[in-house]
Order: sequence, then structure tokens, then C-alpha cells
Amino acid sequence: MDWKTTALVVIDMENAFISKESPLCIQEAAKSVPACGRVIRKARERGIPVFFVNRIYRRNGSDVEFTRYDSWLGGNRYLAPNSKGALSIEVPAEFTPQKGDYTIIKPRFSAFFQTELDLILRRLGVKTVILTGTTTPNCIRTSCYDGLSLDYNILIIEDCCSSNTAEIQRVNMEDMARVGAVITDSDTFCTDVFAVADFAGEIQRRVQQDETAPE
Repeated sequence: MDWKTTALVVIDMENAFISKESPLCIQEAAKSVPACGRVIRKARERGIPVFFVNRIYRRNGSDVEFTRYDSWLGGNRYLAPNSKGALSIEVPAEFTPQKGDYTIIKPRFSAFFQTELDLILRRLGVKTVILTGTTTPNCIRTSCYDGLSLDYNILIIEDCCSSNTAEIQRVNMEDMARVGAVITDSDTFCTDVFAVADFAGEIQRRVQQDETAPE
């Protein structure tokens, strides 16, 4: 792995998804905060760009998913712009952007769907995307599949992701590993000897060298 062609994506680590008082609370999300914070610090030390990809809903609900609209109305219209408290877009200190970080607002589950993420990653020459945040079966999984579809290497740090139950977490990690994502943990990622192969780059080189490849 070349850190210069790697980016860290942190998804939806907002109060509304972490706080036990919120109807959107992901039960295991709060436990992942320390590990996420450690990975973010390590990424910055390595010069890896950090992307905070979050959700904000318009106050009139015009951009809320149809499947979540009734919950949004009954939940005091959570994730509103400039909101404060348990239902808000506020984040724990670990997820406060610093100079050089990127902040992106996504309209749906995937960090790639109708956002500028892919454009910026390609401008930066990124080949490997590290996924962290919540929730594993929704935002992490859809971002994983979209990232793979866009020919990025995908690395997922399991203890920096969260689900409502350990079983949901386990089966989703297994599925993403089967489709080609590399799964690791924060302790391994933070070691000085950690490395992951550039699978996407290797395939691209092999295709270019293979004169018999179909056009």
C-alpha cells in the first residue's frame, strides 16, 4: 500500500446515529468511537487524506428517504442543519475536521452516491479507500460495493464500523470480504508494518500487458 494513493472515509459518525436517545441510534456505534479516533490520528500522521461523509436533512424533509420519512417526522426532524444535541449533526471530538480534511454531505446511504467523493479521490490519485463509520449493513456496505464498482481497492476496519448486533456485523463483514474487500482491525492498521496489496492496480497492469485481452 502506498499511503499517497490512499484515503480514509469516515461515514455518519454524528450524534443522531451514536446517541442512545436518538431513534436512529446504532447500538454498537458508541463503542467504535475510540478505535475510529485512533485510526483517524494515524491516517493524518501518514499523510492520508481524511474524508468525513455525513448526512444532513433539509428542514422541510424534501430530501429524506421515503422509507425513513415517518420516522423523521416522529423523531423531531433529526439531522437538521445546525442542530444540537442527541438528534443532531454534531459529532464527538474525534470526528471534528482539521485543516486538510474533507467534508462531504451525502443524500443517501453510499458515500459515492450523487456526491463529489469519486471526483476528488481521482483528482488526488487515490487507489485505495479505507471505510469506517456506521452503519455497516447500510452505509458501509453500499459504499464498499460502489467503491469496488469504481475500481478502488476497498479496505474496511471492522472495529471502526458498527451495526445494531454482533451477528449483523459478522455476516456483513463476511459478505464484503467475499466480494473483494480487505477486512482488518484498528490495531493492525496502526502498526508500522501494516500493508495491503494494490489488487486493482495489479489487474490493470496485467490487462495492459495482455495483448490477447478482448477489446
